[in-house]
Amino acid sequence: MTVIARRAVLTGRVQGVGFRFFAERAALEAGVKGWVRNRPDGAVETFAEGEEEAVRLYLEKLRTGPRSAKVAALDEEEAAARGCASFEITG
Repeated sequence: MTVIARRAVLTGRVQGVGFRFFAERAALEAGVKGWVRNRPDGAVETFAEGEEEAVRLYLEKLRTGPRSAKVAALDEEEAAARGCASFEITG
């Protein structure tokens, strides 16, 4: 099993719409570990690690987001795996 990690920043209407809880549920369903948080600039940032297909699926779900969200952009980049034990809402 190859573990990969990605950091992503989502912009648009992503705060105040339950996005972090949506992300937490999507991570649990996909089987990835990491975290999600609101940023002061109105964006949502996430870090996810796991099998490549699981991380891809997680980020794909985030592109849609919860019903009341409107994701304008998802900018992702490779990151170093950190050996996260779970997925958490951190802020």
